[in-house]
Amino acid sequence: MAHDGHPFDQAIALVAQGPDRWRGHTRAAYWNMVGPFGGITAATVLQAVLRHPQCLGVPVALTVNYAAALVAGPFTVSARAARTNRSTQHWVVEVTQEAPGADGRADTGVVLTATVLTALRRDTWGIQDTPMPAVPMPQDVVSPPPWRAPIEWIKRYEVLQLQGPLPGEWDGAVSTLGPDEASLSRLWMRDAPPRPLDYASLAALADVFFPRVYLRRARRVPAGTVSMTVYFHADDALLREVGDGYVLGQARAHAFHAGFHDQSAQLWSACGKLLATSLQMVYYKE
Repeated sequence: MAHDGHPFDQAIALVAQGPDRWRGHTRAAYWNMVGPFGGITAATVLQAVLRHPQCLGVPVALTVNYAAALVAGPFTVSARAARTNRSTQHWVVEVTQEAPGADGRADTGVVLTATVLTALRRDTWGIQDTPMPAVPMPQDVVSPPPWRAPIEWIKRYEVLQLQGPLPGEWDGAVSTLGPDEASLSRLWMRDAPPRPLDYASLAALADVFFPRVYLRRARRVPAGTVSMTVYFHADDALLREVGDGYVLGQARAHAFHAGFHDQSAQLWSACGKLLATSLQMVYYKE
């Protein structure tokens, strides 16, 4: 459901351009260092599928591969159902953008590829094997330090940092914490201004965590997500239950090697229900 006037909905707004094609436009409100915040781009991809007249069911999985940074301006999203089964549907998505070529003429290039799995979810047996960690509730967090960075998209989120903040000093020191905590962050987060949670905003929240390399080694290096997968465990009823409340996010890396590190993340509602899990590969440069 759209919430007209909210910066998030303005950023993922799409205009139909014919069968399987949509037109969008980058927004300064969600700008990162060299392009839009990756979470808002992932949300836009998902929005193209959810708005498609042939969409079956609700999102189960989203994988986004960031081939190049979007530049400021319009872009085109193509989303087609590659296969529709009785209860599942498999989507292939591309984002393209025109940019000046070497000869000065407009050149259309692929900046993102993605796949989306949607499904008609059934009422079956289930259990949650990943409990929410024991942390203070949002109302009990005392004077959390605000997130500060010279990038716009951070202003679009209310964040209560519980564990694993950015380094106080960028001295290149490798973290001396144990392997379970060296790259671990925990935080409460929600849209700013508050907005009822839906699948698109949940996808964006999965990317709010800064690159783990900044936490593991206190050094500012070029870094960015090159591939991200989000698995959705929430249904419509659970999203309504969360409303515009805070979501607890937890992220950690498992290995840093040859210019890439991974990141796994979990997102819970305040009452401890698992909403989504996420995996990323992040590029970093020394």
